[in-house]
Amino acid sequence: MPYQSVFRPGVFDGQTIIVTGGGSGIGRCTAHELASLGAHVALVGRTAEKLESVRNEIAEDGGSASAHPCDIRDEIAVGETIDAVLAARGRLDGLVNNAGGQYRTPMKTISTKGFEAVVRNNLTGGFIFMREAYKRWMENHGGAIVNIIADIWHGWPDFAHSGAARGGMLTLSETAACEWAQSGVRVNTVAPGGIASSGFDTYAPEAKAKILEFPPTVPLQRFGTEAEVSAAIVYLLSPAAAYITGSCIRVDGGTPNARGTWKQSPHDRSQPYEGFHRATLPELLLQGR
Repeated sequence: MPYQSVFRPGVFDGQTIIVTGGGSGIGRCTAHELASLGAHVALVGRTAEKLESVRNEIAEDGGSASAHPCDIRDEIAVGETIDAVLAARGRLDGLVNNAGGQYRTPMKTISTKGFEAVVRNNLTGGFIFMREAYKRWMENHGGAIVNIIADIWHGWPDFAHSGAARGGMLTLSETAACEWAQSGVRVNTVAPGGIASSGFDTYAPEAKAKILEFPPTVPLQRFGTEAEVSAAIVYLLSPAAAYITGSCIRVDGGTPNARGTWKQSPHDRSQPYEGFHRATLPELLLQGR
């Protein structure tokens, strides 16, 4: 069974789109959806084996992809990666800045080095990729950029470093949307909330316990799926979003809308969209089933 996208087959025919963090989680899912819709996907990430695995999956499904190991924090490597994609494909239509990561810890325990490392991973690296994609191709040819942030609204306790970085990416994207509009470049963000992906399995035990307590606090009473985030990304890259720039799509089940004055009512009325044919639940959510 192929990817069950809601978008028209062939909508990205002939296009080349870079997806950073394409070796796992949301990036892997997005790469599969874009490839199923006709795009050549340039997979970028630090682990060559993960990228090759996803490239092989896409090839098995009849899509087109290439693997480009690269540390997004290294501006020389980023430039070389974009040049390699352009040399092989002759164009760059879209960029999905998805790579990133963080760890759970109270703000008072974050070292300066740790803070700077998370900011470089979640903000600086994305800035470098945006800038180089713009200067090397999009300034003269147009394009679309989607930057992945997070549910940062009203602050992010225990993730102050990542919240600061993601908030910076939001305003950076809004600025780029204005400055780069004259080049035909649209820049938007997608803010996932609690999404059931392989990232859950990377956290420490105490953080995993907190993750399991999350669904009852969400108005839609569940975790989101990778396909639900991918659909928002694909929409913003698509021609249907031609008049959308500087905006953010939240994919969070209404989490920021919950208030202490409102008692959440348990329900099962929100049915997830499961378009990704190769999706698997993280080990954390499989335990106890």
